Amino acid sequence: MIKHNSYFDNNVQSLGFATADKPASVGVMAAGEYRFGTEAAERMEVISGALTVLLPGQTEWQTFAAGKGFDVPANSHFDLQVAVNTAYLCIYG
Repeated sequence: MIKHNSYFDNNVQSLGFATADKPASVGVMAAGEYRFGTEAAERMEVISGALTVLLPGQTEWQTFAAGKGFDVPANSHFDLQVAVNTAYLCIYG
């Protein structure tokens, strides 16, 4: 099953799906600033573009370009600054 999700006035859109062992989503973010909350732990991989991220418990922003990724713990939130349209893969759990 594929589920379409849209956030932040359609500036972030994703398709949720089940992999062989974990749920995941693939999507695109338009340039902007966003805050996401997590229920499950997440692994975010940048496919194209870049994400500048303020991770939970951190005070410094980090930028992740295409081919890089970061982990976010469950039951937390993280802030994103997106300078250019960026595609990502998120794996949950």
